[in-house]
Amino acid sequence: MSKRQSSPAFTPCARPTATGRRDFLRLSAGAASGAFLYGALGHHGAWAAGSDAPEIKEVKIGFIPLTDCASVVMASVLGLDQKYGVKITPTKEASWAGVRDKLVNGDLDFAHVLYGMVYGMHLGVGGPQKDMAVLMTLNRNGQAITLSKKLAEKGAVDAASLAKLMAAEKREYTFAQTFPTGTHAMWLYYWLASAGINPIKDAKVITVPPPQMVANMRVGNMDGYCVGEPWGHRAIMDGIGITAVTSQDIWRDHPEKVLGCTGDFANKNPNTARAVMMAVMEAGRWIDASMQNKLKMAETIAAKSYVNTSVDAINQRILGRYQNGLGKTWDDPNHMKFFADGDVNYPYLSDGMWFLTQHKRWGLLKSHPDYLAVAKKINKTELFKQAASQLKVSLPKSDLRTSKLIDGSSWSGADPARYADSFAVKA
Repeated sequence: MSKRQSSPAFTPCARPTATGRRDFLRLSAGAASGAFLYGALGHHGAWAAGSDAPEIKEVKIGFIPLTDCASVVMASVLGLDQKYGVKITPTKEASWAGVRDKLVNGDLDFAHVLYGMVYGMHLGVGGPQKDMAVLMTLNRNGQAITLSKKLAEKGAVDAASLAKLMAAEKREYTFAQTFPTGTHAMWLYYWLASAGINPIKDAKVITVPPPQMVANMRVGNMDGYCVGEPWGHRAIMDGIGITAVTSQDIWRDHPEKVLGCTGDFANKNPNTARAVMMAVMEAGRWIDASMQNKLKMAETIAAKSYVNTSVDAINQRILGRYQNGLGKTWDDPNHMKFFADGDVNYPYLSDGMWFLTQHKRWGLLKSHPDYLAVAKKINKTELFKQAASQLKVSLPKSDLRTSKLIDGSSWSGADPARYADSFAVKA
């Protein structure tokens, strides 16, 4: 629990300072005015009075320097947090392990965090056990698997050709992900296995923080890696890697980062959680509302205090403009989304359960958990529905959704134990 004191009474937030107002107007310049005014100037009510007042008025949200931290950052930069009676302080973290530790000990109230990492923490996999909460999904899509230029020059440009090279040239092949139970590890493992490569037996897999991926590939520490943007595109810009596959090609509209906190924090501070969710959701809606907003977001988060890279490393793929580093370019309608039609943010139980099936597949879990019970405890669907209703965001009819993955398998959340055991390639 954070050492900051709770604030039982709400005081309407003050008008922005002159400097803050100038920054706000600068950031919103070029936005689609109708969409922006709808989101930022309060046509609907906020949870801001009486028993709905945020229990804590100032919160710290940890983030890793990745493009998909954008809705958390923009909620603060655009002042959307103040609208709901909270002040968000985004705090830049060095690694996912650091985020885990700071969430557990209360140095962070919330975090932009890997979906599978939250589930691993809850079950005591990859660190100490701590009851956790997923409040909302922050984004879908937008990650990639990069292979080194050296591999590409030998013909390894996708999963099938990589498997062929690994079979022909026997040596230790090293691949990197960002956290053992996280999304990037699961996309990497799933993709390798789709070509018959067992990531546990046939390769060496290491953990590297996202901002360090490009530097490590540059000096030859790995043959490939899976990470979020902009570190896939950055490898192409620097001429050291190629994009072998995007995560949306592994699972179209897959869940990625979530807004996470400890279960204790969510239970003790539901109004604060709701307020933060609403601010972040509105920021995601603002980002997705127009090309101008996306470009302004890219300009903002490229700064040293956030992602710390050049704007052109972010602003192409955020618009769905892709290149693979081998001369191929394409427009991908399934690029990173923060809100889209409002469906992005719902914390589907089936999404969380899928990560558990992969944890079991790869030996991170020794036995089958009660998949649905775990997901119901972690994913705060009722809290999300309350926040979404205030923003007039439509809700799905079911907590489960059906998806098809790159190997042709279908996932719906039904019979997760059978699904987890169905794979020919596993630990």
